[in-house]
Amino acid sequence: MNFLLDTHALLWISNNSKELSKRLKKDFKNRENDFFISIASLWEMTIKISLKKLELPCSLEKYVKTEVVQNGIKILPISLKHLALLEELPFHHRDPFDRLIITQAITEDLTIYSKDKIFSRYDVALKWRT
Repeated sequence: MNFLLDTHALLWISNNSKELSKRLKKDFKNRENDFFISIASLWEMTIKISLKKLELPCSLEKYVKTEVVQNGIKILPISLKHLALLEELPFHHRDPFDRLIITQAITEDLTIYSKDKIFSRYDVALKWRT
């Protein structure tokens, strides 16, 4: 299966957080699955780092190399297809990063791993459960 990680899911994978669902742990270990992280998530992390709302154990660049690339997580760029759908997306969710993640998942036929309950208001495949 192909999964798109929400920002918190990536952070929880990298620090093996107790918040991480058992299902995600299992799916992440299964190398038949492909995992993606949106460039929007990395952008969100950059903003939170600069606002001192997020602290990583290293620079974001090193974090991406060690936690994303080395774990086989692919970075999903933003395309015009994503932006076209974003323009039409209902405003159930106000967070611009999450809205973009939703449009990317719909456009690319990806299942989102997120604990964010607002995502369920959209016609998008979701997975979490403990």
